Amino acid sequence: MSKEKQRREALLYHAKPQPGKIKIVPTKPYSTQRDLALAYSPGVAEPCLEIEKNKDDVYKYTAKGNIVAVISNGTAVLGLGNIGPEASKPVMEGKSLLFKIFADIDGIDVELDTTDVDRFIETVKTIAPTFGGINLEDIKAPEAFEIERRLKEELDIPVMHDDQHGTAIISAAALLNALEIADKKIEEVKIVVSGAGAAAVSCTRLYKSFGAKAENIVMLDSKGVIRSDRDNLTSQKEEFATDRKIDTLEEAMKDADVFIGLSIANIVSPEMLNSMAAKPIVFAMANPDPEIEYDLACKTRKDIIMATGRSDHPNQVNNVLGFPFIFRGALDVRATKINEEMKKAAVRALADLTREPVPEQVNIAYDATRLTFGRNYIIPKPFDPRLITKIPPAVAKAAMESGVARLPIQDWEKYEEELYQRSGNDNKVVRLLHNRAKVNPKRIVFAEAELLDVMKAAQIVHDEGIAIPILLGNKAIIESLKKELEFDAEVPIIDPRSDEFKEMRTAYALKLWELRKRKGETKYSARVNMGKRNYFGAMMLKEGDADGMISGYSRAYPKVLRPVFEVLGRAKNVQNASTVNIMITDRGPLFLADTSINIDPDAEELAEIAQMTANVAKTFGFNPVMALLSYANFGSSGHPHAKKVREAVKILHERNPDLVVDGEIQTDFALDPEMSNKNFPFSKISGKKVNTLVFPNLESANITYKLLKGLNNADSIGPIMVGLTRAAHILQLGASVDEMVNMAAVAVIDAQEREKRRKAKIQGE
Repeated sequence: MSKEKQRREALLYHAKPQPGKIKIVPTKPYSTQRDLALAYSPGVAEPCLEIEKNKDDVYKYTAKGNIVAVISNGTAVLGLGNIGPEASKPVMEGKSLLFKIFADIDGIDVELDTTDVDRFIETVKTIAPTFGGINLEDIKAPEAFEIERRLKEELDIPVMHDDQHGTAIISAAALLNALEIADKKIEEVKIVVSGAGAAAVSCTRLYKSFGAKAENIVMLDSKGVIRSDRDNLTSQKEEFATDRKIDTLEEAMKDADVFIGLSIANIVSPEMLNSMAAKPIVFAMANPDPEIEYDLACKTRKDIIMATGRSDHPNQVNNVLGFPFIFRGALDVRATKINEEMKKAAVRALADLTREPVPEQVNIAYDATRLTFGRNYIIPKPFDPRLITKIPPAVAKAAMESGVARLPIQDWEKYEEELYQRSGNDNKVVRLLHNRAKVNPKRIVFAEAELLDVMKAAQIVHDEGIAIPILLGNKAIIESLKKELEFDAEVPIIDPRSDEFKEMRTAYALKLWELRKRKGETKYSARVNMGKRNYFGAMMLKEGDADGMISGYSRAYPKVLRPVFEVLGRAKNVQNASTVNIMITDRGPLFLADTSINIDPDAEELAEIAQMTANVAKTFGFNPVMALLSYANFGSSGHPHAKKVREAVKILHERNPDLVVDGEIQTDFALDPEMSNKNFPFSKISGKKVNTLVFPNLESANITYKLLKGLNNADSIGPIMVGLTRAAHILQLGASVDEMVNMAAVAVIDAQEREKRRKAKIQGE
């Protein structure tokens, strides 16, 4: 994607459909006059009077306890510098967004038009009663140090400058683990720190608190090594000035054990790397380009333990691993501050978490067979669902033990369950989907590439590295659309009807005739069909000329389904293919089946649909908890419609006793663990959070998923086709660009899984 194209897309993203990235939504009913009278006058007077009598009741009656102010004056915006308060607002909104999606904290951005330290501090103190915590952001040093120090002293709510402490906490956890792997002691290692800004100072202070020795540390700024005999050093730089008679980074790196980069790109050479001690630890954290490129560093030193700030390499030092969860823990005990004990607790929790077995959901997201503690895994991944249940409790306990907690937690198991429910972890499906596809992109046929929205989707999956698109259709039309969209990448364009692809079309037609000559196919009809994109695209999959296909944007589902079935057919031991839709709901993802193919499956077919749907859930890293739905509950009706569901459950229990599935059951009981536990304690799904729903017929499944999508604005991924020999997926008519992008990612993952199974089979033989 060109820089100009990227610029326009970024601007459009922030401007449409409404400006900005965050909004305020009511948390209480407001539909009746009674609701409004309670929300405002006269009812609102009652909590006001209670708070007047006891100021701490503000946490009981208002949202203060879950609101963090993201405050900046825009003087040191990452990668942009001093751009001012207004220009920094998109960044602060972005930070607020991260607070919400990772820790369910309501971040409100506040941009201050002042560079005067006293005025900044006084303003924050004046507005502090509104907030439960203060996150300082993108304030230049040395002012940032003074602002944070005084606000921590003068306010009774948590205050943290994330630019300083976020990077420090994450990198410290990574450093502790790297040192263990390298079999080195923090008290003995020689550390070089490139950079002397707020983050570098905070990182180095935190390393010292874990045992690093001042005499073993060399820090550099833009002028070179910070030496004790240099003039005009700030108090922060004086703290790390060395007595060694060295001037350059090259000299400092000789025999060093650790390099911490918080400076600028490409300042570390292979020669410098080779001069370091054995098993060097290199954290090149300059963004977007590190102090030395990851691949170059690993090529130069085979014994290196390497981390960067980038997501496309192992060991990403990412602040999102820290600040949402640190504030979560601090808010939940109403801490008066975020102190050193709390920060160090977060470090230890992150370091310890890395050494625990990694959930399959995380392995799947990063397309790893098994992530294990080692040189390529020294810090947790941002998608790890355990972060929310490990870091906040550690921080909260440290707050309580250090005497700054005003609301101690009594029941830790209950607290961890509340954290998990808060986290929205289950709703990270789309991010997991895209991330996993990018690890090993596959060739995906876009069978309707002559259409603008389809081309937009193809461009996105190409630019994002999700898939390698193959565009089917009239070449002139496709080239025109590419030009209109500034899609200038070289991607395959195939027109099945053109003379250019006559040889390919003829060969495919013969293959189709051989495949279906006893099913009414003639050589003539085969040649005609191979001029049609869905037949042609399906044959590309069958012959291994592509890995996956999506189609159906402009045609009715049955018309696209037929050529896919005729060319590809069902997988071995599958009686009927079916489809699954993943609905992204407030309660987490729901896997719904069969939403598009089987009109009225019998008990045997229903059991097969359920089993294949369970496999889809597992593919996406979820343990299926499955309800087979009906209008009846566990034998309450003798009607054949209810009996077939009951029989399907019996089949599943006999054939797969480990599968958590039950029914027949009504939807409300299935989705309410307390109701199911109270009324049906004997059930396999009693008291459990159901995430997979199998419907008795196509009518109920299709209506339900479209109702969820239309009325609740639930995002839908699907229909995901299961039971075919290849990764072909058919869109719903008029699917959105985002839905097509998601389905392309599904097709990639489907192809990845098939490739793994083929390799495993070959190895087994």
